Amino acid sequence: MHYIQCDGSPDPSVAQEINTFISLWKEETDETFEEVIAKSKLVLHLINKLKLTLLETPPHDLQDKDIAQYRGSILEMQELLHLKFDVATELLLRQASTLADLDTGNMEKVIQDENVTLYVWANLKKNPRYRNIRCSEIRTAFEIPRILATSDIALRLLHTHYDHVTPLHPVPTSCQLPTSMESHSVKDEANNVEGAISKEFQEEYKQPENERNSVQEEGIKVEEQGDTETQMDSTQEESEDTKYKLEMKLLSEIVSAAQLLLLENAAERTYFFEENEVDIFQFTSLGGVYHLDILELPPQCKPVKGWMIMEILKEGLQKYVYPPATTEDLETENAFPPVDVMLEVHKNVIFFENPTIARWDAEGKHWKTDGISNVFYKSGERLITFSLEIFGPITLIQDTHINMPYQSWELRPLDENQVRLTVTTVFTEIHIQIKGDLCMLASIKLKNKSHYSILEGKWMTLYSFIIALKEVGLNIFPTAHSHFYVVTNYKVPLVEMKAYRQMSLLSPAFAFGWSRWNMQCGSNNVVFKVSEHLTNEEPIQNSNWALLMFNGDRAQRLKIDEHSEAFSEAVKEETEFHSTVYHMVKDFASEGAMEKVRSSDCQFIDTLCHLLLSIRLLSYS
Repeated sequence: MHYIQCDGSPDPSVAQEINTFISLWKEETDETFEEVIAKSKLVLHLINKLKLTLLETPPHDLQDKDIAQYRGSILEMQELLHLKFDVATELLLRQASTLADLDTGNMEKVIQDENVTLYVWANLKKNPRYRNIRCSEIRTAFEIPRILATSDIALRLLHTHYDHVTPLHPVPTSCQLPTSMESHSVKDEANNVEGAISKEFQEEYKQPENERNSVQEEGIKVEEQGDTETQMDSTQEESEDTKYKLEMKLLSEIVSAAQLLLLENAAERTYFFEENEVDIFQFTSLGGVYHLDILELPPQCKPVKGWMIMEILKEGLQKYVYPPATTEDLETENAFPPVDVMLEVHKNVIFFENPTIARWDAEGKHWKTDGISNVFYKSGERLITFSLEIFGPITLIQDTHINMPYQSWELRPLDENQVRLTVTTVFTEIHIQIKGDLCMLASIKLKNKSHYSILEGKWMTLYSFIIALKEVGLNIFPTAHSHFYVVTNYKVPLVEMKAYRQMSLLSPAFAFGWSRWNMQCGSNNVVFKVSEHLTNEEPIQNSNWALLMFNGDRAQRLKIDEHSEAFSEAVKEETEFHSTVYHMVKDFASEGAMEKVRSSDCQFIDTLCHLLLSIRLLSYS
């Protein structure tokens, strides 16, 4: 809860508080870049808090007006933050002459923190021979044409390690939740019971129409009232119990609907992309956004009799149009060649293949890949060079599904309410640890070699963890559109959901693993390995694995194993069918294992189940 923090920051979910915060910040003027960066930490925290609220709040608890308010606050803070960076850049450039380098006569400035990197170069000398601009501190370089080298311009690289350019993804609302006739009938039944209880209470306290005058009649009335009250108490208890059961059933329906929403596949593509437009369902922006701008150099401050005279333009910071709209006065068509750029790729991001560069089309409000040429990526040095025709925001993109489908997976218990999930893909092996309601990246391997990630060892809530993995390029979370881009092993969503629930429930004492037969058992069944696992010994012996097949209503132990020649649904000797995996494993589980399952924490089970639903191991491996 926000009020527990008591740090003086506004609660972004309260419209009055966040609007006051934004209004007060708008009134603050002449902030330096360092001051804006310091304030940006709080702003980014508030933005992320609202984004998490939209993700973590169940759809049935989110009203449309709340979604509109949160999204509006996010967009307003994003726009205001970038405006503040522009104003601070203008303030810095006004003082360029006082910050000029003694050797070159031009101004060069680097300001950075964990979220933002700023590089500004001001062309004060306008030397036509000075066209190669390099900054060793942040490994950035520009090769500018002669016309820019002789103009009153400044180059700015504002690298935001976050992406406030790509439009926000839509948030599912309660009206998008799948519903069933059963849920409607449960709601109606619950309402009927509640109405009946209310009526009973009204009748209990209803005054009699005709009062009795005789003492005898009053005595009889008292006796009858005592019997009636006893009956009413019994009826009330039964009604309360019935109401509770119906409410629990209704809650179960709502939870199931929300979980099925995570497994929903879009029926068809309802979106179309222009030529060179980036498919936002297929590619993901990584490493933040590089705002590359050519700016008009503002009038410089001048010392006059001990005073600093500064001309302030009403228009504020202006971008230098390159190439200009009209080129009639120029002799050759090559007077405005592309600008060569070298950038350093963010150190925390993993690119499994050479990244693609995209530029932001402000008019179309989407990313495009045209206007960029001569791309060369040095993976060892993490440097990318390219020629850029049109300046503006650019980003590096990677195939969202580069780690899908998965090659194998394994889920094993570690300690009380603690498990480790290993997902193996073509490029990497990801080890995730779940403890209670928190998740952590335990380790990753690239090409069978350990690779350090900044996320390792950091415990996070589930949604924060998913976002963090996506942002560093470790995306193993399919969306409703992923099946259009990945060859999947389709499973009926209800069967898949029930399987993840059973795995989560049994995870404190049982290990689960990928089976090659899951590809051949049909869409109505899932097949996976299971083994009782009460120690931390590694690995689990092949002889200890049992193969189970589950269709949501029936679980059975298969006769075949992973090394059998062909798939068969034949049941293993001396085993029986069961309605759930839980009852199936009880046939061969020890009492100690079942006791660990019964004593597990519900928050841990829920977190693990949600993670499995988000990764979709059974249909994407």
